[in-house]
Amino acid sequence: MAAIKPVISAVGCYVPPGVLTNSDLEKMVQTNDEWIIDRTGISERHIAAPDVATSDLATCAAKAALASRGIDASELDAILVCTVTPDMLFPSTACLVQHNLGASKAWGFDLVAACSGFVYGLVTAANFVAAGTHRKVLVIGADTMSRIIDYQDRTTCVLFGDGAGSMLIEPGESGSDFGFIDFIGEIDGSGGSYLKMPAGGSRMPASEETVAKKLHYVHQEGAQVFKYAVLKMHEVCTTLLARNGLTASDLDLLVPHQANRRIIHATAERLGLPMEKVMVNIGKFGNTTAGTIPLATRDAISEGRLKKGDLVMFAAVGAGYTVGASLWRWAF
Repeated sequence: MAAIKPVISAVGCYVPPGVLTNSDLEKMVQTNDEWIIDRTGISERHIAAPDVATSDLATCAAKAALASRGIDASELDAILVCTVTPDMLFPSTACLVQHNLGASKAWGFDLVAACSGFVYGLVTAANFVAAGTHRKVLVIGADTMSRIIDYQDRTTCVLFGDGAGSMLIEPGESGSDFGFIDFIGEIDGSGGSYLKMPAGGSRMPASEETVAKKLHYVHQEGAQVFKYAVLKMHEVCTTLLARNGLTASDLDLLVPHQANRRIIHATAERLGLPMEKVMVNIGKFGNTTAGTIPLATRDAISEGRLKKGDLVMFAAVGAGYTVGASLWRWAF
């Protein structure tokens, strides 16, 4: 019996309508448009309204993917929500999304891997489908980063935005070459202190003191994170390609996590990839954490840069540290 090859059959995304520009940030913190663009490549980012949470963004992205595929939520077997900004610690955001969609047959869970979350979610879903136990798994990357950003900290507030994206994973046609090829994942907990939200968990529960010290916001040592991301993005991509008898020249498109334009350019340079083979859309959205890869994939499709039969690689480095890359033959 031929092995089941999982394929990505649909992509759907959503960003809230509110926009925070560099000009807006100039009025809030000591920074300027030129500095932000030079250091990050970001011009604007979308910000959710006060009454909008991660489950709302995720639900909209899920509906977009289902509509693109022309199926009903009742056909879903599982929903995986990749996020570091859940509506609440429990129930999981996946439960809230399942209810919002009316996905009566689906089970699911939240997956926490920060900026690598969507890459981890994709491989998890691919393995569910490859095992023959699931036929339709929806992977959602959604984050409302504006809720955990200190807008008086100019080193972090310029970087992040809110957004969500989703992909549907299904069995491919028998004998087809389209779909999932391979994956590499790594974690390095020794780097956990360089990018974190210190308070709010069991180590440091919320208190008057933690709020006063702004410990419920993102804290980042940018130089350390930058160096690690450039090193690992190149390393994991090169290793994955070599393991499959490929080189960077075989790639049709690299879709990297959109954390910083300089990280993306440095990765492409080390791989020897021309920028026309690298998707960059950070300028419009900033770092939406688990949302960046599906958002970038959607834009690549709409720009005609990702087509049926293309060899595409998704790669990310995130807090933890988490690292991941996966290789796919695009199916539509």
